[in-house]
Amino acid sequence: MGLVKEITSQHEWETFVGSLPKSTLLIIFFHAPWAAPCAQMAKVIETLANDYSAKSAPSTSWVSINAEDLSDVSEIYDVVAVPYVVLQQNDQVLDTVSGSNAAALRKVIETHAPLNPDATNGNKPDTIEEDSLDENGDVLSPEEELNKRLTGLVSAAPVMLFMKGTPSEPKCGFSRQLVNILRERSVKYGFFNILADDDVRQGLKKFADWPTYPQLWVSGELVGGLDIVKEELEKKPNFFKKFSAPKGYDVTVA
Repeated sequence: MGLVKEITSQHEWETFVGSLPKSTLLIIFFHAPWAAPCAQMAKVIETLANDYSAKSAPSTSWVSINAEDLSDVSEIYDVVAVPYVVLQQNDQVLDTVSGSNAAALRKVIETHAPLNPDATNGNKPDTIEEDSLDENGDVLSPEEELNKRLTGLVSAAPVMLFMKGTPSEPKCGFSRQLVNILRERSVKYGFFNILADDDVRQGLKKFADWPTYPQLWVSGELVGGLDIVKEELEKKPNFFKKFSAPKGYDVTVA
């Protein structure tokens, strides 16, 4: 990833962090190779790293970590979903960004390390605005932009759960039960907390023609809510078999 260093072992991580000056802002990008949003965020991270490579920019260092392969490092930062970005300075966590919100990531980084506008000629990277454009580069209407976003979200991982709350803190009993079903079967899954984004919460009801939550999507297709998932498992006990993780470490996609 160019200026973004891929860390591949615990020893490499400890050595790298130990060698950084205390004043350096360290941006840690946790990802998983099977999660599509991670590939999108990798491009954003690389673009931002290039921006900050300018001499006028504050001192930053950028690393990329496979959250599953280096689970010990992931646990240090309580990584339960990918993509996940941590900003650290002087061994202290300053901020975190969960999910694939490029604009939010840039804002958080610039809060802790203001970037000289001259470094990018006063322009944001193209990746920050690309979700507002269609394939021809034309600006989408708000509804078209939301539908484009929803299309990406439902396919963000092979199994996507749209729920109230997060897997670690479900905000309704139905969401909690679905999380338990997935965890019992070691399913790799993505999640989206619909309570944190009312546009998605309301828009997905129309997009899916399904009025309630939680919603489970598999391979970009709606399965349904808790009752429908239970019915599928009764008919096909191995319904989730091909989506099960090869090992017990639980990483979801935000």
